[in-house]
Amino acid sequence: MAEQQWNADLYDTRHSFVSAYGADLLELLDARPGEHVLDAGCGTGELTAALRDAGVEVIGIDTSPDMVERGRQRFPDVDLRVADLRDLGLHHEFDAVFSNAVLHWIPEAGRAAAAIHAALRPGGRLVAELGGAGNIAAIDGAVRSLRAEQGLDAPEDPWYFPGIADYAAVLERAGLETTGAWLFDRPTRLEGDDGLAAWVRMFGSHLLAGVEDPDGFLTELRKRLRPVLYRDGTWWADYRRLRVTAVKPGT
Repeated sequence: MAEQQWNADLYDTRHSFVSAYGADLLELLDARPGEHVLDAGCGTGELTAALRDAGVEVIGIDTSPDMVERGRQRFPDVDLRVADLRDLGLHHEFDAVFSNAVLHWIPEAGRAAAAIHAALRPGGRLVAELGGAGNIAAIDGAVRSLRAEQGLDAPEDPWYFPGIADYAAVLERAGLETTGAWLFDRPTRLEGDDGLAAWVRMFGSHLLAGVEDPDGFLTELRKRLRPVLYRDGTWWADYRRLRVTAVKPGT
C-alpha cells in the first residue's frame, strides 16, 4: 500500500470542502449528547469538534501526525489521537463510528470493517462516506495516459473505490448489516486557477512518482482536462461518492 503524505496546511487552506461536505453526514449520524462516537479519519478535527460541541463523547483518530497536531492546535479540548484504523485494538467502546472521506484510502477494506465492528457496541452504528466506483475517473485516466506517453510506469494505486454491492459484502463479512447505501455524483469545485494542480499535489502525489518535471506534467494535464473539468471559470473534480449506514447486530 502506498503511504499518502499529508500537508495539513494545504489541506486546511485549499481543501476545506472535505469537512464542509461532511456536515450533512453528521446530520445522518444524528449523534445524541452523551453518546460515544469514534471519528475514524478525523483529519484536522473540524467534524470531531462539531460532534464535541453537540455534547457527544468523541475521539478522533488519524494516521497522519501532522494532521492530528494541526487539529490539536485548532481544537485543544478535543481528544485527537494518531492511530491506524486497521489496527485499533478497541472493543465494544462506541455507540457509533463516523467516517468522512477516509475509507477509500484503505484498500484493506476488510481489515478496516473488522476493526469498526470490534470498536462498536452491539447495536452500534456506522455512518460513512467514501469515494465510490468511478470516482475521479477523468483525472486518474488522463494522468495514466500522460505517464504512459512519457514512458513512465503506472503509479501504485492507494485508492479503493467500491460500488454498493461490493462494499455491502465487505461490511457483511465483517459482521455488519448494511441499512442504507447511496452512490452518487458530486462534482466538487476546486479553488483557484491552479485548483487541479493543487488537488493532485494534495491527494494524488503518487500520480507524480518518477516525474522529472512535475510542473510541466501538471501543465500538460491541465490542457488535456480543461475541456472536461473546467467550467464556469473554475476547476471541478469528478467526484463520485458512496454513502453507507450499517449496524452491528445485537442489543
